[in-house]
Amino acid sequence: MTERPYTDDDLRAEAARQLVQSAWDPDLVSVGEQMQGQEVTPDGGVDWDDFRDETFEAAQRSIHDLIVGAADVSEWAVNLGADGLVPYDGQLTLDGDDKPFARIHFAFDPDMPEEMRLALVEGVGGAIARHL
Repeated sequence: MTERPYTDDDLRAEAARQLVQSAWDPDLVSVGEQMQGQEVTPDGGVDWDDFRDETFEAAQRSIHDLIVGAADVSEWAVNLGADGLVPYDGQLTLDGDDKPFARIHFAFDPDMPEEMRLALVEGVGGAIARHL
């Protein structure tokens, strides 16, 4: 077998770099264009287009701000996929006075039973709670 001049970590780092580069930095107009014809809540019967101009524009600005302020989790996402793990809906949020001061997200092997996932999340939460 031919020895590669790069490591698996090099591959993951480049994949993360490209993932973050592929996430477009949208302008406000582009955000509005992406909202058109989309449901506000799946199966809710309401589209973004149903709102009056000023309501739509306020939502458009808020969505743009959320996109621009989103955390870069590209390295985390690449590593999860490379390891065959999938994000878990459950998370732990440690609340401060007016906002969370920490949040822990989990990812598991797809074959891990739900009971084991829940036990792990609850166990980590219990361990943290004992030390706060």
